Amino acid sequence: MIRKAYLFAMAAVVLTASCSDETTVYSDPKDDISIEENEQDLENSISYDKSGVLDIFDEATLSGKSLSAKGENTEAGDYPLTLVAQVSPPKFRNGGENLTASHVHVDGNYAYVSYNTVEDGLAGAIDIINVSDPTKPRVSSRLYYTNADVNAVKYEDGFVYAVGGVDSEKSVRATSNSYLAKIHASSGKFNLEAGISYAFQEGYNATDVDTQGDKVLVTSGQEGYVTAYDKAELTVQNETAFQDLRSVAVKDNNIAVLDASKGIAILDQDLNVSKEIAIQSDFGNNTKRTLDFVGENIVVAEGSKGAGVYNIASGTLVEYVPILANPNGVDGADVVTNAVATNDEVVLMANGGAGLCLSEKQTNNTDLVGIIELEGSINYVDSKGDYVFAASGKQGLQIIKLNKPNESLAARCASLERYSGSSDLNVNQGDTFEFRGAKRFNNFNVNGQLLLCGSWTVKNGVNLNNNSIFEMNGTFVVARNNKRKNVTVNEGTTFRVEGNLTIYGDLILNDGATLEFIGESSVVNIFGKVTKSETATVSGTFRDVKNKF
Repeated sequence: MIRKAYLFAMAAVVLTASCSDETTVYSDPKDDISIEENEQDLENSISYDKSGVLDIFDEATLSGKSLSAKGENTEAGDYPLTLVAQVSPPKFRNGGENLTASHVHVDGNYAYVSYNTVEDGLAGAIDIINVSDPTKPRVSSRLYYTNADVNAVKYEDGFVYAVGGVDSEKSVRATSNSYLAKIHASSGKFNLEAGISYAFQEGYNATDVDTQGDKVLVTSGQEGYVTAYDKAELTVQNETAFQDLRSVAVKDNNIAVLDASKGIAILDQDLNVSKEIAIQSDFGNNTKRTLDFVGENIVVAEGSKGAGVYNIASGTLVEYVPILANPNGVDGADVVTNAVATNDEVVLMANGGAGLCLSEKQTNNTDLVGIIELEGSINYVDSKGDYVFAASGKQGLQIIKLNKPNESLAARCASLERYSGSSDLNVNQGDTFEFRGAKRFNNFNVNGQLLLCGSWTVKNGVNLNNNSIFEMNGTFVVARNNKRKNVTVNEGTTFRVEGNLTIYGDLILNDGATLEFIGESSVVNIFGKVTKSETATVSGTFRDVKNKF
């Protein structure tokens, strides 16, 4: 069931003279906006079908030159990532059947996702996704636009600021095709009863939004402006015309915009250009491209060139981070860097049809790691804490866990050797090994004794054979939901867990097996079933996410 928002009163109309067009601010929408009230539809938007261990394909693997591509043994890989869940794009009749995820902003316990349509016509949506429990994300609120694309969102202090495009000739209130909407939202819920404030500015389509202090900054594409609005009233404070704006970024007192016709412009607080960095790249027509501050540099999504890194002070090019692969069957025009995000030493590039690329920042350069095993065309990426949020077109939002080793755990295990061996882990009978680190395994067999401290994923099944001991502190994830594998704990074997255990498959506890949880905060999340023999034992305190015990 969809509840239409019929708010007939036009509470406020403010006309503010500006250098572009008159900017009109409205409060209270009519009936082109709706809220989804069917909780079952919201719940059904979350999919765990492909959840689980994610592979990372390096350049050698993609070219068929690596040992793994030839079926031979390889070293265990860094970055043991897992796909937590996917959020399917919303759908509604009369124009909203082909929405694609366009942007995501993460704030606190919520991810705010915008959707637009790439086909003819205008339709969009915004999701608020509760990620307070990363094992169970849920769509807490959903808003539909039947007559407007939503290209970017930003949440701050109880409001969602959304920008996009609308047909001003068909709209009853739009004075231009680029709009800014200020929507009340709190505790993960939209509140349409409080009304929505709008502002419109010149430009083909509003492309990006950010906030700084008491202002909201909006860019509007071709023949548009970067405009600073007063956050309270949405009246214009300042604006500057540009030929083809794609993105705006803020860091402290610095404002940067990306003009596809020239490059980077650094602006002062009055939006006057204080510095320009020329970029000779083809940014494409009407395409998403972003920029962001990273330390003393600015990283720019430059389409087919990949990501360009520029020093802010000198304006010089530091390096290009290229697109790693051109997948078969993907139009070359879709193999472009749309957006870039950073998380500590990790650089993530949304490369459209070439997927989501992970690189690692070094002292003087950026090393490519590989393409993360995801489906869809990656339009935008954001990363906060231990999570990555990828807007992947018609595949919707994909939530990825980085599985960073716990720092306090790393301190306790600091004396252990870092694991740097095979991706096929075999501990023979009579052997005792102890390792720390964060690695990806293909296969995992223990016949002796093993302690792992850190974050680990296993692509295939786990076999803990007779009279063996496996102890883990940190994170241990096995398989994925559409390729389930089992963890088998055999006779006389002890499996000791302190941390987070996730199994996309069954946990099998055979005769005389022992599963022991240490501490008070361990979590176990089993997507298959628990098969426990009468003589097997389970002890300790733990949170059973799916109530399988």
